[in-house]
Amino acid sequence: MLARVLAANEQLLGSGHQDTLQVANELAIIYRQQGRYKEAETLYEGVLPGRDRLLGPEHPDTLSTINNLAVVYALQGRYNEAEVLYGRALAGREKHFGSEHLETLKTVENLAIVYRYMAQYNEAEMLHRWTVAGRGKLLGFEHPDTLRSLENLAIIYQCQGRYEEAKTLYGRTLTCNENLLGSEHPQTLRTIGNLANIYQQEGKPNEAEILYERILVDGEKLLGSEHPVTLQTVNNLALAYQSQRRYKEAEALYKRALDNNERLLGPEHPNTLRTVGNLAITLFSQGLFNDAEKLYGRALAGKEKVLGPKHPNTLQTVQNFADFFKKQGRREDLNLLQTRFPSAFT
Repeated sequence: MLARVLAANEQLLGSGHQDTLQVANELAIIYRQQGRYKEAETLYEGVLPGRDRLLGPEHPDTLSTINNLAVVYALQGRYNEAEVLYGRALAGREKHFGSEHLETLKTVENLAIVYRYMAQYNEAEMLHRWTVAGRGKLLGFEHPDTLRSLENLAIIYQCQGRYEEAKTLYGRTLTCNENLLGSEHPQTLRTIGNLANIYQQEGKPNEAEILYERILVDGEKLLGSEHPVTLQTVNNLALAYQSQRRYKEAEALYKRALDNNERLLGPEHPNTLRTVGNLAITLFSQGLFNDAEKLYGRALAGKEKVLGPKHPNTLQTVQNFADFFKKQGRREDLNLLQTRFPSAFT
């Protein structure tokens, strides 16, 4: 419906008319929610210069478009581009609204999430604390938005290996989410998934598996089988199977996630590359060395390009590839890796 309205407005009013831009913006929001990130990006990139021209670079609607375009970049793994736009949106919103306004806090949280993906955990922690304090003051500490900020802070603790602190916050947010939103709400499922991730990291794949299977069933029902959040759960469940040496089951799930991630997110998205690396491990464990080597090489090249050579996810793939060469006695290939990525071996 909105797509038809947009086409009609473009024909009758022109693509730069304020009403046309508003419809395009609303359609971009729908595409983003559906995981159609490229289509959303195209629309936002058309809306932004129009609003810049009509309303000015610091108008709230212009700043909202900047923020939303940054969201779409981040969802595609384009973190450097997202960081630049979030910085612009944050500066504008702080100036226009103040540092404690909800619109400002929204951008603060988005920037913090980008820092997390870039492994800049100290910067992310500082910004998440800002949003927890600000939303707690304005909305209360049991409001869903405050709870989401609290959970994002827990994720940072988890990334830093501060598991007990993370579990305390996850437990608090899970109780509140179940009471306020229900046990099948997407935000509740997100908390359960993060708690399952900790169990996986602590070497408790059986406990993780139970939670992943629960949220996969509910996630498919609520979001659909091809939604990026559902596919992330598929990948995580495969990892739990892999940890239990259930390689065939893991392989089937990784291939499902990979096929869909490549189609929906693109071959170089961090989620796609993560699944590529995990599938390589599973194939190697089954003695499928040629297939595993190709996937290790693809995962490493992609992560080095997208995340950088010193990102923790890149270095983890280096270590996995090194283990592959070591177990096959390929000393020359191992030495080449050690020369290219010395920080992975210190």
